[in-house]
Amino acid sequence: MHYLDNLLLNTDSYKASHWLQYPPGTDATFFYVESRGGLYDRTVFFGLQALLKEYLAKPITHADVDTARDLFAAHGVPFNEDGWRYIVDQHDGLMPIRIRAVPEGTVVPVHNALMTIESNDPNAFWVPSYLETMLLRIWYPVTVATISWHAKQTIRQFLERTSDDPEGQLPFKLHDFGSRGVSSLESAAIGGAAHLVNFLGTDTVSALLYARAFYHAPMAGYSIPAAEHSTITSWGRDGEVEAYRNMLAQFAKPGALVAVVSDSYDIYHAITEHWGTTLRQQVIDSGATVVIRPDSGDPVTVVLKCLQLLDEAFGHTVNGKGYKVLNHVRVIQGDGVNPTSIGEILESITTAGYAADNLAFGMGGALLQRLDRDTQKFALKCSAARVNGRWIDVYKDPVTDSGKQSKRGRLRLLRHREYGQFRTVPVPATAASLADMEMPLGFEDAMVTVWENGQLLHDEALEQIRGRANTARL
Repeated sequence: MHYLDNLLLNTDSYKASHWLQYPPGTDATFFYVESRGGLYDRTVFFGLQALLKEYLAKPITHADVDTARDLFAAHGVPFNEDGWRYIVDQHDGLMPIRIRAVPEGTVVPVHNALMTIESNDPNAFWVPSYLETMLLRIWYPVTVATISWHAKQTIRQFLERTSDDPEGQLPFKLHDFGSRGVSSLESAAIGGAAHLVNFLGTDTVSALLYARAFYHAPMAGYSIPAAEHSTITSWGRDGEVEAYRNMLAQFAKPGALVAVVSDSYDIYHAITEHWGTTLRQQVIDSGATVVIRPDSGDPVTVVLKCLQLLDEAFGHTVNGKGYKVLNHVRVIQGDGVNPTSIGEILESITTAGYAADNLAFGMGGALLQRLDRDTQKFALKCSAARVNGRWIDVYKDPVTDSGKQSKRGRLRLLRHREYGQFRTVPVPATAASLADMEMPLGFEDAMVTVWENGQLLHDEALEQIRGRANTARL
């Protein structure tokens, strides 16, 4: 979207006037990002590297300044033309800021600083504030990665209880169906890539491109041939079994997986008569695993009944943990799936004696769209400013909402070397830099400098990020 390429216009209107609003003598500012609570008690940090590559790596130009000057003049707000031209001339158009953050994939309890932004040029102290609008959009990939990660922990618990191969099964147990349910192609790419921090299954093609472009992932996720209602119902109700037979003929090869939506008319009839009787031997002889997809009704009830009917038709083995694993067939539930229903469905089937191996999930709107900045109460706030050579605390503490109280001072996120606990601490105002602060006993810096004056200092592959997220546990 080339008409949106100007970084100076990737902000809120009121930001354009803020350079005039700081106290006289201000020459440095310090900001931080945190989750102030929300639905989950910890978040998975992801998405900063892509934001920086996409928006800050390209230098601004005098032409960008011209465009922004003219737009804001017509729009009715002041614009710091001289300040931006200074950055073009003195910094080659790159932002004179430092960004420190936890490594992506790190799971951090809420109420901790996840990243900090500080100015590096006294003549451009106002730049971190100007970039807030763009940088705070980190809330979206972090929140998607967090939802996906928590769903993964729920699925992991049931697999560890009921499966002989929980770690082998887990990466493909939650499939991203969300591309059509989001507000834009870019949202699908960003959110879809955030899900791929935790799982390997996706139908969101733009997420693959995003992971390739920004996270060195040649192929970040995988899918299988699958039917939709139109490809089944186009055969007519009387031809339903022929539609299924065609799916087997086209895709059911030894070792293959093929998913077939089977509730266009009557899911239970489709299983007992078509899959379990007419096509039963063809399924067995194909050597493939056929994944039946119900797509309506109460998921807890429907999934269990589908498993029971498939069990009657194809039988099962009993694994080493005493749970039933179906022969030749599986079920994928993609309707009405959210982190809560995943647990309810798995509780239902495992109580009935079926291993979690038998079931996978597809998640769409609840994964990529049914969330907002308040899901995890994300905020980017100024916590310190240097005025007349002295660092002062900057904070808000509204009497009407203590939950919006912000942190004070220049901040560091520390982690205990032995126990892994996180602690956000202020740097003494007398310290010239963060490095001058004495570390509490047993703690180390949990952040790294990711960006310094236009240079990306940490450029990690998705595999590294996945490794961090996967080692964390509830």
